[in-house]
Amino acid sequence: MSRPLDSDPQGSAAEALDAQLEALAAALRGRRVVALTGAGCSTESGVPDYRGPETRRRARNPIQFQDFLRDPEARRRYWARSVAGWAQIDAAAPNDAHRALAALEGSGALHGLITQNVDRLHHKAGSRRVVELHGAMAEVACLSCRAVERREVLQRRLLSLNPDWQVRRAEIAPDGDAEAPDADVAAFRVVGCMACGGVLKPRGVFFGVNVPRPVSDDALALMAEAEALLVVGTSLAVYSGYRFVLQAAEAGIPVGMINLGPPHRGGELAQVFIDGHAGVIAPLLAARLRP
Repeated sequence: MSRPLDSDPQGSAAEALDAQLEALAAALRGRRVVALTGAGCSTESGVPDYRGPETRRRARNPIQFQDFLRDPEARRRYWARSVAGWAQIDAAAPNDAHRALAALEGSGALHGLITQNVDRLHHKAGSRRVVELHGAMAEVACLSCRAVERREVLQRRLLSLNPDWQVRRAEIAPDGDAEAPDADVAAFRVVGCMACGGVLKPRGVFFGVNVPRPVSDDALALMAEAEALLVVGTSLAVYSGYRFVLQAAEAGIPVGMINLGPPHRGGELAQVFIDGHAGVIAPLLAARLRP
């Protein structure tokens, strides 16, 4: 069984990693590099992903947008569990992968970043030009009047209405969700929009909904400026991210990948693929690309 090159810093593994890092740096150096990031950037900050071993063990299905829209009980279940999940997302701190990408942008070696993550950790690390492909959980919007509320404010309102909510019993899941006992969920009270009383929804892209056109256009415009693509911490299982690898390949620009385990698809389009933790490999790459 193969294992990440960064798991054994001795002997031949270290030499192989050094060669791969130099090849990746050579492919990116002197070019306008755009990064595409996924959950593997954030798992080292304690944010669960959908395809890691622990998620597969739980066999959890994420909420679908149509269920959230039409079923009050589905919304109750979502918000009850989100109270626990959001607490962990909000408390998460950037790790070395986020910081390395922010440093690359600060030095001019990275032109911009497209992320599939909804945790805002790239912003916390200092990245400036970020396209949030799947939105962010830090804000909620009213489905009726479109008023926007900060998630931290909503958190306080939900906890005020549900002072006995046992968040400590919840098992954290991806995207600010959590597993919680059904009996507790049934008693949870949901709040509405402060402006009109309407239904509130996180400003993240739920399953069953396409990426909003303006966001997609921003990402495509950023990619049109790219002279190289660096993929970090994503298996490319979701087409909304994979398409940028296809775009890079069609444009004939270099593609480099860093991920723990082979990508779901698109690996054959990479000039260099490094199997390793984003928080280990990204800083090593950044050190080589720094002017």
